[in-house]
Amino acid sequence: MAKILAFAGSARKDSLNKKLVKLAADMAQQKGVQVTVIDLVDYPMPLYDGDLEEAQGAPENATRLYQLIKEYDGLLIACPEYNSSITPLLKNTIDWLSRPREGEKPLAAFNGKVAGLLAASPGALGGLRGLTHVREILSNIGVLVIPSQVAVPQAHEAFAADGSLVDQKTHMRLDGLANNLTATVKAMAR
Repeated sequence: MAKILAFAGSARKDSLNKKLVKLAADMAQQKGVQVTVIDLVDYPMPLYDGDLEEAQGAPENATRLYQLIKEYDGLLIACPEYNSSITPLLKNTIDWLSRPREGEKPLAAFNGKVAGLLAASPGALGGLRGLTHVREILSNIGVLVIPSQVAVPQAHEAFAADGSLVDQKTHMRLDGLANNLTATVKAMAR
């Protein structure tokens, strides 16, 4: 069975992006793939520093997450937008995981992966500007990022008390992204 790892690039406990990725992960799971949702808070890492890496190697949590990601065929990433770009947490995670490992091919954690991107923001664009940066970064390190993406504007008003989306059109777009991602992951995992 094809496997997708889902997470948000946010450390906030009540993150809108964590709510969104959980909802999208549930939709993807219903389409016949195994989906695991993780929280990057459980993998704290220092800021990437080449001197630190040279002196001590990769941090233990970077190695744990690196090994975990290698086990999956696809990624479902909710990308908060900070000042029109990627969050420091998500960028730092990608930086540590993209580092070469002895005995491994370059970018082994990312090469051949398929990713679906989404964002939620209280702003009018829903995190759309940050998604462009994440798409570019992932594409440059060997990830096939599916064309469809979902940006949820006014996200502080987008969720019902049960965690579902209030707007049916947004729900349908999110389900469409889950469908596109799972279909692509299944096709690539064969």
